[in-house]
Amino acid sequence: MSCTLESHRTELEELLSPVFACLDSEVLPVDSPEASDRILSEDQYALLPIPAFTNSQMDGYAARSADLATASPNSPISLPLGFTAAAGDRQIPLAEGTISPVMTGAMIPLGADTVIPIEESGSGAFPELVRAGFGTPSGHAEFSAPSAVGRFIRPAGVDLETGALVAKAGTRLTPTMIAALVSSGLREIPVRRALKVAVCTTGDELSDGQRSQGQIPDSNSPMLAAWLRRYQVQVRTLQLPDDPQRFALAIDALQEQVDLIVTVGGISAGAYEVVRQALSPLGGVFHHVAIQPGGPQGFARLAKAAVLCFPGNPVSALLSAELFLAPLLRQLNALPEPLPRHYPLAADASSPEHKHQVRRALIRDGQVTILDPGSHLVHDLARADALVHIPVGVSQLAAGQSIETWSMNV
Repeated sequence: MSCTLESHRTELEELLSPVFACLDSEVLPVDSPEASDRILSEDQYALLPIPAFTNSQMDGYAARSADLATASPNSPISLPLGFTAAAGDRQIPLAEGTISPVMTGAMIPLGADTVIPIEESGSGAFPELVRAGFGTPSGHAEFSAPSAVGRFIRPAGVDLETGALVAKAGTRLTPTMIAALVSSGLREIPVRRALKVAVCTTGDELSDGQRSQGQIPDSNSPMLAAWLRRYQVQVRTLQLPDDPQRFALAIDALQEQVDLIVTVGGISAGAYEVVRQALSPLGGVFHHVAIQPGGPQGFARLAKAAVLCFPGNPVSALLSAELFLAPLLRQLNALPEPLPRHYPLAADASSPEHKHQVRRALIRDGQVTILDPGSHLVHDLARADALVHIPVGVSQLAAGQSIETWSMNV
């Protein structure tokens, strides 16, 4: 059975949506490293206003605007200094007919309704300052212009009021959202539990250390585990032999521990396709998707976990993850979809007319060089920095032709 890239994506969305919906919640400190990029599981409301209190936007003088109403260059007004308000100090009162030096972020003195920047004072600099409890202020400051009510004052709650919604359930905890939650007085937050995934590579040809003749290193396990961790996934890996009975037993045990099992290899038309042999009796679906590389694909829904089945060549495995799993993980983690960019081709290229070909490419000097399509070329995969989609029906591309590329940083 064959299907299109789009129809297989739809099948996997229907498979994984119930799995994602069942992820439960856990509580983390908002400043925990584990909270970064996690997803809120409940709406969050402010315990404090932002700003938490009315404060000064400038270094300068807090005053009553009425005391400076008649100030002019020809008739400046001089006011005696009161206590200084520094950031972190408790609120102080502003005595009538005085002016208080105030620093950026400090509480506005009680009775003040305007702030004059230090540069607008007669001297342009602060004299000797005295904070409450540390002596008696002396000296004067002179002003040659009025200052409007509310000038350079940041009112409490102007950004967010107490009780207001800070973030809805489903919001990703970006660095700036973490700042907003902390600023609103929230210290512990409920987040959706991380998706648990097991990556199972298959094949007697894979070595797990000491390599004998006919064996190759298992590059798929570390590659896909590292790729999945970018999406806030908890990953474990398991290497299984070409034995359908042992494979089925391992998968049955794994479904008690994880939400999703990703198998790699064992789904083509060969004689020892262990994944297909083990999962077909359990309702596994295997078909060929009209793409290259990565045509063989499969999936299954077990009692307690979903299974995605990718082909075994490293390029095919990684591109399968990029094409079919990445869009669903971005949706799960409230991540934006990547935007394509267009570049001219550096050289002619060809593609099978009946397949959607996904090619790795290099972008150099404003042009795209399409790499060899081989699904075994791991080093080419590592040096590629873009993907090029050549749709069904296109067999030839000419040098200089503009082509759509997708950023690739894997």
